[in-house]
Amino acid sequence: MRALESLRLAWRSIRGHKLRSSLTTLGIVIGIAAVIAFVTLGASLQEGVLGDVSPDDRRNVYGWAAEPETEGGPLAGAQPVFSQDDLDEIEQREGVEAAYGYMPLSTQALAYEGEISPQSDALVAAGPPYIREDTLAEGRQFEQGEREAVINPAVAGQFEGDVSVGDELTIALQGGQRTTVTVVGITESSEGLSPFEGFEPSPRVYVPTDPFYTEDAAASFPSGDSGGANNDTDGNETETDGNSGNGTDADGANDADGADDALFLAIVVEAESTDDAAIERAKASARSYLESGESDAGALLDDGLEVRLQTSAELLQQLEDVLNLLQNFIVGIAAISLIVGSVGIANIMLVSVTERTREIGIMKAVGAQNREILGLFLAEAVVLGVIGAILGTVLGLVAGYLGAWYIDLPLVYPLEYVALAIVVGVLVGIFAGLYPAWRAARTDPIDALRYE
Repeated sequence: MRALESLRLAWRSIRGHKLRSSLTTLGIVIGIAAVIAFVTLGASLQEGVLGDVSPDDRRNVYGWAAEPETEGGPLAGAQPVFSQDDLDEIEQREGVEAAYGYMPLSTQALAYEGEISPQSDALVAAGPPYIREDTLAEGRQFEQGEREAVINPAVAGQFEGDVSVGDELTIALQGGQRTTVTVVGITESSEGLSPFEGFEPSPRVYVPTDPFYTEDAAASFPSGDSGGANNDTDGNETETDGNSGNGTDADGANDADGADDALFLAIVVEAESTDDAAIERAKASARSYLESGESDAGALLDDGLEVRLQTSAELLQQLEDVLNLLQNFIVGIAAISLIVGSVGIANIMLVSVTERTREIGIMKAVGAQNREILGLFLAEAVVLGVIGAILGTVLGLVAGYLGAWYIDLPLVYPLEYVALAIVVGVLVGIFAGLYPAWRAARTDPIDALRYE
């Protein structure tokens, strides 16, 4: 019996029992659809997270100081230990393109054209390179020493009248200080610009560390507090002008010690290129200085802190590992459906052998060989497996598309799993139908012809 003839007879048998065949393949369909859907969502989620790391960001090294046993993501257990002098020195080191501080600042509200929007954590102070050109939809980076800001779309659209480049925005800091900034740029997305912020959409106002941290925020800390102490020459705490928030004392004199005393919670060290060797060179230069006795941070590290320097890829690798673990766990559960489906195929094929015992006897009586009977029933099981794999693949791709669309993720289809699904369907059909086919081939023709 030729292979095509076996397939024709197998298909005729399947069509003759449509409901039974459909229920038989249901386990395969659900199993493969679940595997492909979850793998698609996992790949899309990874692309959504890792895709946020732009080429320019890949050369950034993010640093903070924490106790060695502290666990968690970026800034977990971070303590402010990095001074501006440290950053200036690191910037002069071999392999370092730029180095600047990073400091999230507490706020009370944002105000625009008389409208007030309460915000507690919208303000981020950093260096100008933190705002990469590829992240800007319009405008430019802010400049150090200027009261300028770059905002994201979540802030721009927060008021009744949208904030545009060139507009002025008022920021109310914790403690009552107020300062007005000129918006010089708007980012393309409301997602965070670095692992320090995370990548969830959130209102953000990005400002230069000078003057918004070194003068304004740092000047408001009492002596000895983290973030820097600013005392006047008489040893009294410097008073800050509540209206301007410019870090001046009661006489209007600039607080010259603000920049020197301010300690940053985190730093960003920019390598000369995205080459792995260049990144490692910048990381080694920064670490060797920060851990030495020459740095201001080195003196504070004696309190049991250690410097952690990691790239975006290294920080996101932890998340990727968790996602892979979760994905493998879910795929393992979904694979149970494939086992259930294979058992269903085996059971139905055994029933089919019993029902067609007399047919088997007639086939053998007219000269059919055992291998031909084996091939016929095996072909039927394989066809059921392939049909289940194809339907499961289509259903899984549709479910993955709808899931990625609903969560707003970039759609990534793992094509290798599509090919694997077809192979799995064939293998399930072969293994599930092997014993029933062997049993049919071993049927005695005399007993089969007597069977009623």
